[in-house]
Amino acid sequence: MINVYLYSKKFLAALIMGCFFLYSCENDINEVKGLSTVKLGVEEGKQIESFMSQGGRIKARLTAPKMLRYQLDSSMVEFPNTLHVDFYDILKQIESQLNARYGRYVENQSKVFLRDSVVVFNRMGDTLWCKELWWDQNRQLFYTDKPVKIKYANPWQLKFGTNGMQADQSFSNITIFQSSGTMILPDSTYY
Repeated sequence: MINVYLYSKKFLAALIMGCFFLYSCENDINEVKGLSTVKLGVEEGKQIESFMSQGGRIKARLTAPKMLRYQLDSSMVEFPNTLHVDFYDILKQIESQLNARYGRYVENQSKVFLRDSVVVFNRMGDTLWCKELWWDQNRQLFYTDKPVKIKYANPWQLKFGTNGMQADQSFSNITIFQSSGTMILPDSTYY
């Protein structure tokens, strides 16, 4: 009788402990699904600093708080939380700078699309504001077909382009399409 009593006591203790283990382990199904979720083909980087060079010369330096690289049919890099780019001349001096809230680089086209509060300025103090801007790396050319506002520092001028503009990387040669605004013209004494 003693053996049955000890056996049933141990069995009852094991059963109670097993019930505690079963009822104490509870996982939210959404938490479990979140652990196994993997974004295929997406790499994420934080606090990015990247340099672009051509022919062994540094052409640009990009900084961004977040970068997403998509490995789809064509590789694409996205900067969803702002970006800043410094463009360098042959002497490694900053010739122009760019800021935008969003950027996307399509690698097989060597083009960058920028949008949302795009601001570009050069070392002469000229500044461009627009909502969208494209940068063609191969041609070293900025362009847009959206409205732009450009402030020239010397002589002071403010110009607006209703159908966009096109400019070289240093922003020293700018073509504005359908421009208007305050312009200072040289004295034309020759007719």
